[in-house]
Amino acid sequence: MSDPTPVPATPPIVVAWQRIDEAVGHAVARLERTGAGWLAHGQEVVVGGDGSYGCSFAVELADDWTTTHAIITTIDREAPRAAELRRDGTNHWWRDGERALELDGCRDVDVAAAPFTNTFPLNRLRDLPIGDRWTAPFAYVEVPSLRVTRVNQTYTRLPDPTDDEHAAAAWQYHDESYGPFLITSDAHGLVLDYEGLARRIR
Repeated sequence: MSDPTPVPATPPIVVAWQRIDEAVGHAVARLERTGAGWLAHGQEVVVGGDGSYGCSFAVELADDWTTTHAIITTIDREAPRAAELRRDGTNHWWRDGERALELDGCRDVDVAAAPFTNTFPLNRLRDLPIGDRWTAPFAYVEVPSLRVTRVNQTYTRLPDPTDDEHAAAAWQYHDESYGPFLITSDAHGLVLDYEGLARRIR
């Protein structure tokens, strides 16, 4: 695969989504280039049948879009919560300063709050041939509980979409519990629409 650096260095990119699986829900994210790779920030507010919650996260990524550090915070009726995850160069993980052996081997954090974190593996996979499939373990962060588990996720490259002028690539996603879902991404590799979850509004 070619060097995965499709997003321009400046200016930072800001995008937003509307949740379509909740009564009210919006997410906004900011992506910028850094000297070491990428820095991603995201926020989401959801009002749903199970109550309301807010989530914020910051993810530091290496140049190849792999996660090196993430801080995720949530608020809901029960309590504010926070989690810090770190990955070293040998894919060893720590949560809140303690070794997280169950996450060893993962290269990515996937925050369930918004489709933004799907952008990270999609940028690594932009040269995946149509019809090919890629599976890897992810550190999956449930929201608002901040429970972190190891989840195998699979992306299959689909033919490029022709019915959306903003969409540059299409993917089928599934994991051990959910899917398959259709995901489209733009020319920068940023998620546009995530079937059943969210659609881009900016």
